[in-house]
Amino acid sequence: MKLAVPTMISSLVMVIYNLSDTYFVGMLNDPVQNAAVTLAAPLLLAFNAINNLFGVGSSSMMSRALGRKDYDTVYRSSAFGFYCALFCGILFSIIYTAGHSFFLNLLGTSSDTAMATAGYLRWTVTCGAAPAILNVVMAYLVRSEGSTLHASIGTMSGCLLNILLDPIFILPWGLNMGATGAGLATFLSNCAACVYFFILLFVKRKSTYVCIRLSMFGFRKDIVTGVCGVGIPAAIQNILNVTGMTILNNFTSSYGSEAVAAMGIAQKISMVPLYIAQGFSQGIMPLISYNYASKNITRMKRVTGFSLRISATFMTISLLAFQFGAGFVVALFMKNEAIVAYGSQFLRGLSLALPFLSLDFLAVGIFTACGMGRKTLVFALLRKIILEIPALFILDKLFPLYGLAYAQFVAEAILSAIGLIVLSRLFKNLDNKMGSISQ
Repeated sequence: MKLAVPTMISSLVMVIYNLSDTYFVGMLNDPVQNAAVTLAAPLLLAFNAINNLFGVGSSSMMSRALGRKDYDTVYRSSAFGFYCALFCGILFSIIYTAGHSFFLNLLGTSSDTAMATAGYLRWTVTCGAAPAILNVVMAYLVRSEGSTLHASIGTMSGCLLNILLDPIFILPWGLNMGATGAGLATFLSNCAACVYFFILLFVKRKSTYVCIRLSMFGFRKDIVTGVCGVGIPAAIQNILNVTGMTILNNFTSSYGSEAVAAMGIAQKISMVPLYIAQGFSQGIMPLISYNYASKNITRMKRVTGFSLRISATFMTISLLAFQFGAGFVVALFMKNEAIVAYGSQFLRGLSLALPFLSLDFLAVGIFTACGMGRKTLVFALLRKIILEIPALFILDKLFPLYGLAYAQFVAEAILSAIGLIVLSRLFKNLDNKMGSISQ
């Protein structure tokens, strides 16, 4: 709980920060401005491909090296993750800026929403890709040595600043910038989070294992393969998430800006429990990695069982709350009858996946923590390519518009059954290996 709770709180604050843009833009009562934030979401979610590649990959490598007491690998892994993330963040900004018209078209913008979406992305991507990526990657690096509280404080500091700045930049009584103001607030808050982590690493420079000295950066073969072996499958998983969200937004946009705005609101609301459960699984990853590397399989199994009970209970309670209170919750974000009607139905469909996601997140977290990148990749392909994206096409044909919200439920229900089987076999194999070693 010392590892998981700070990460869960950090994740909760991140969700509130994501909801903040939607809430304050929604106060303008302009579906176009709200749709702009929704349409831009896949591109911002694409940042997580880099976060996962170098944040998840490096932190998993670091935790396993700490378990082996191989401190040189810990230092070099963190420097490798930091500088690669910085380079990719700058490259992301350049690529988007050079081809922004192509990306706006790809995101599904129309003549009504293109300008507002471009204004939001100008700050969050053109100016803000590098700080947005770096603050998340540094949180992963700090968390890898068990300092989840500091990692969470860094993440939360940026999120809380964003919540404070949003109304000032977005609303008419402030700077009245609409969706563009939401992007500016996000950019400034990510810069603030980066400053926190730089100060933290400077203050703890004699005691931390996180190293960002340029002299420790290099392309040592075992570090590159170790980081990429875990990070690439995690990055591909995120790219597939972006693909799925882009397809969903393109389907929804054919029904008008009100449907897009409603789907965006429903997605953001359903992300509250989703991010908390994901934060729980991320919080225990250093513990799983350390015990796996030190061959304490009994403790590893106890951590897994405890985590699953907590996460599944919380997600089930969230499901019931959304089923019975969908209309009330959606109405908090926008006083528009059509959007509330759409959003209520979307939220009920999206929330059905929540209990299954608790097991799916835990399974992927364990595979990542143990360096089992191939299993992570297989799960990512199953989730999106084999299950969810085909379900979007089929359900939209069978139940136009409303069927889209149930695609994730179909995918996660099947995936959780597969995850249970794979985890059972994994622990059985680990028990057999430990038994043969003891003999």
